[in-house]
Amino acid sequence: MITIPAFDVVLFGSTGDLAMRKLLPALYFQHKEDRLPDDGRIICIGRNAQTQAEYVQMVKTAAIKFVGDAFEESSWLSFSARLQYLQFDITDATAYSLLANRLAEKPSHVRVFYLATAPSLFIEICKNLSGFKLNKGNSRVVLEKPLGNDLASSRAINAAVAQYFEERQVYRIDHYLGKEAVQNLLALRFGNTLFEPLWRREWIDNVQITVTEQVGVEGRGDFYEKTGALRDMVQSHLLQLLCMVAMEPPANIDSDSVRDEKLKILRALRPFTPNDIAQKIVRGQYRAGAIGTTGAIGYSDEEGIAPDSCTETFVALRAEIDTWRWAGVPFFLRTGKRMQERLAEIVINFRQVPHAIFPMTRNIQNANRLVIRLQPDESVTLHLLAKQPGGDEIKLHPVTLDLDSDESAKTRRPDAYERLLTDVIRGQLTLFMRSDELEEAWTWVEPILEAWRKNEDPPKLYQAGSWGPAASTALLSRDGFCWHEES
Repeated sequence: MITIPAFDVVLFGSTGDLAMRKLLPALYFQHKEDRLPDDGRIICIGRNAQTQAEYVQMVKTAAIKFVGDAFEESSWLSFSARLQYLQFDITDATAYSLLANRLAEKPSHVRVFYLATAPSLFIEICKNLSGFKLNKGNSRVVLEKPLGNDLASSRAINAAVAQYFEERQVYRIDHYLGKEAVQNLLALRFGNTLFEPLWRREWIDNVQITVTEQVGVEGRGDFYEKTGALRDMVQSHLLQLLCMVAMEPPANIDSDSVRDEKLKILRALRPFTPNDIAQKIVRGQYRAGAIGTTGAIGYSDEEGIAPDSCTETFVALRAEIDTWRWAGVPFFLRTGKRMQERLAEIVINFRQVPHAIFPMTRNIQNANRLVIRLQPDESVTLHLLAKQPGGDEIKLHPVTLDLDSDESAKTRRPDAYERLLTDVIRGQLTLFMRSDELEEAWTWVEPILEAWRKNEDPPKLYQAGSWGPAASTALLSRDGFCWHEES
């Protein structure tokens, strides 16, 4: 088992949704499975006037809800002993003396400052931590997205944080990179000789990356109006997944070797011209419909949304990577809210055989494909053709190979935040974005945002509960392809 050093996790925004739904349950699971050292504290910062007991009860209520059947009273009691609630206003610089005094009780601990707050507070928190020299030594800061809303604001945040923390101390988190299936993708690619010879333009027809949600804006209309799907999902999650698929083999698995290769892919992405934006990008917005049997209102009817809003809730685009490995291979990226399914997957479609000698039981596009599923469940499946059992002649039909071992299926899969939080404590930066990665991602997205600002055409409407605008299907059909669920 990997050793985790003694630590203090200082959680800003400790009463918020992210802390209650993801961060504290992740730490609870690691504690329950005896992966955390005994000498590890979770210092929870909040402005609410409540006692330690009241805060612990609040966390317990959330844990029972989000941990579900895995919650155990005995392990909870020992975990709750790690929790320390500290009340102060994080915008009050002098109040950080309370935190400094608490941390001074355990000076040898690794210190992780997790900023689960609005990005507008990042710079002020970092400055205040620096004021009491809490940014020194084994101190690390975790930044949640969005890190800016365009290239200029992203640069400003990174430059300001860099005044107080060195780059090696900054962990820009993208929880998709902590998912087991993404780790498995790296293992399959770089741990076996089978896939590497095929992982190139000669043998891959197209790559599809989809991240869709059934939920709408969930009461965050004001935030989403200023953000949209391109900023919220494409610039971060989808581009990071694209990099993991397309990167060259790194020299080793250390943080800078991996991130250097991801950076090369971001720099090799072909920029969009104004004509490309019109032809290769679909912008959509959901209207009223139904998710299963439950009715869903349209985006313009959501609370906090302007009736004439042009904010996109759906994006599909055709990207190209200008390298020898990927020249001519289209990468189709798609994300949207109020979609038919909650789904996150990467589909590698291999080329068809050059000459078919066997009849098939039915017409199948992309018969050979690798599907890496990230949600709602995690799996890696290879789709092949094999002989249909029985009969006097060889007829092909589709079969699948589950590339997850039987043993792994019996083991609880850690949540992405579990992996990433322990990586921060251990000082492992591999699965976190570097500032130059973030800048290149914004550089690629910026022309799209600028074109949409100048374009008066509204987003294409799609019905809630569908797979998005019809133009999304047309985007692939022009190349003779279709989305995975349509094949």
